[in-house]
Amino acid sequence: MGAANTEVIIRLVGKLSLEFPELNQFKVREIVEEVLYKYDIVPQELGLTTTDIEDKLQLFFIVKRQEGLSLKTLKNYGYQLAIFSNYLRKPVANVTLMDLRIFINARCKKMRASSLNGQISILKSFFSWLHNNEYILKNPTVNLNQTKEPKRLREPLSRDEVELLRQNCEKLRESCILEFAYSTGCRLSEIAGVNIKDLDFNQMTLKVIGKGDKQREVCFNTKAKYLLKEYILSRNDECEALFVTSKHPTGRLGTRSIEREIKIIAKRAGFTKSIYPHLLRHTIATHLLASGMPLHIVQALLGHEDPKTTQIYAVTNSENIIHAYRMIS
Repeated sequence: MGAANTEVIIRLVGKLSLEFPELNQFKVREIVEEVLYKYDIVPQELGLTTTDIEDKLQLFFIVKRQEGLSLKTLKNYGYQLAIFSNYLRKPVANVTLMDLRIFINARCKKMRASSLNGQISILKSFFSWLHNNEYILKNPTVNLNQTKEPKRLREPLSRDEVELLRQNCEKLRESCILEFAYSTGCRLSEIAGVNIKDLDFNQMTLKVIGKGDKQREVCFNTKAKYLLKEYILSRNDECEALFVTSKHPTGRLGTRSIEREIKIIAKRAGFTKSIYPHLLRHTIATHLLASGMPLHIVQALLGHEDPKTTQIYAVTNSENIIHAYRMIS
């Protein structure tokens, strides 16, 4: 069966699955393959100025969604690749390395190195998929290298600064959000997505859904345990979310509202630098490593796929040196 037949089958199954979620995808594919067994589908020829990028993108997204890529990641892919598609109006088979470099150079003027590298990674993923599935003979991104990013030392909060934030919480919900974010090291989206039923107060653990829809177990400290219990008992709503709005009708507290809570606490505490949820994630990672927790354990708690990402938090500063010395003295 040719590549065009396979493409049509995948497209049909994907489209039907979106329209009818309860459909048995494997059964549908089996039926379509049986019908097309004796046929060879010939794709439409495209002119040099006609693009099929949008068409291939649609197929790419259907396949990646079936492979388990999260909707959030797919949305980002779609946004970035749509910009590329609008910029370059030609068939994917005719895209060259020079085309990509010219596009990236045009984007480079408006983007940070980290954002630009994200764009390059998405392009490499897309064209590698096209090449692996025989839609293009040559992958133009093979020699497309990422730009060098300036190294910036991640400055975590000190233990005294964390305590200062704690002391400047005026509302119970503020204390809960701050302590939960710090003790679990959860990402902002993970904090917003937690439900009460996810908490295991006996083990002081909970399961969260992180990047790529991957589930992992994280821990929270004793302070967070008692604050959360008090907060839950103080509520009289039926919302399943752990953190909820204060106004009726009660609903799940969103990511922006959680960020706002942290900023209010920081402003009250007199901080002039920016304090945000991800900084608390940086902070607990640094504190755990400085306290002697093995790198692979911290990696598992944070949900990092690459240990090099976790290694960033293993900074050696004066506070870490003093703390490590006191641990053994």
